[in-house]
Amino acid sequence: MAGHSKWANIKHRKSAVDAKKAKYFSKLIREITAAVRQSGAAPEANPRLRLAIQNAKGANMPKENIERAIHKGSGGEATDYTAVTYEGNAPYGVAIIVECMTDNLNRTVASIRATFSKHGGSLSKSGSVSFLFDRKGVFSIKAEAVKDEEAFTLELIDAGAEAIEAEEGYFYLTCSLTNFGSLQKKLEELAIEPAVASLQYIPHTQVELEDEGFIKAMRLVEALEDNDDVQKVYHNLVMNDRQLQLL
Repeated sequence: MAGHSKWANIKHRKSAVDAKKAKYFSKLIREITAAVRQSGAAPEANPRLRLAIQNAKGANMPKENIERAIHKGSGGEATDYTAVTYEGNAPYGVAIIVECMTDNLNRTVASIRATFSKHGGSLSKSGSVSFLFDRKGVFSIKAEAVKDEEAFTLELIDAGAEAIEAEEGYFYLTCSLTNFGSLQKKLEELAIEPAVASLQYIPHTQVELEDEGFIKAMRLVEALEDNDDVQKVYHNLVMNDRQLQLL
């Protein structure tokens, strides 16, 4: 991948996740459990659960793991999780948004703050960096799942896709929050299962750093991703293959 693809951070996050599949599975299980606790164990009546199951399948989570997570969420002893989002800055002004799922807010905020501080960053108040991002629906679909690219593109544009880009064996789709559900439904009608389907923060203002700064900022991102309470980390750092090889 040459240049500064806006999908580089998504793919880097996926490759990092693949290398730590057990940890990623635990995050997916937590989301499934929380979705069941919130709105019940029937996927057809619970959009959040449907999405969580879809992402678990996209990550090749075994069916029995998914069923076990649903059963756990249905039980009276299941942990109650709270979704919370934090904002902050990495070194050199890189903006970071951290989405967490926690059963202990005090523990989580203390841990997130300590991680920022240890890596030269700072935790900030809500709204301090989120204005640098757009909240979008994002789908990544393996190119091999698409039989007719032209028909596929037209169908999804009609369903509300704002952009469809092909890169390195995947189609990447973005849409507004409003059209996220209709795009999901269209993909189901086409019998296409995304590798990733989620609401993400996409930066519209990015920061490009020299190698030293890039490594420092990414060390913070990676440390946050390693936190058990963290579900997703977003940033506005420009990424390219050469610098990713430095990590």
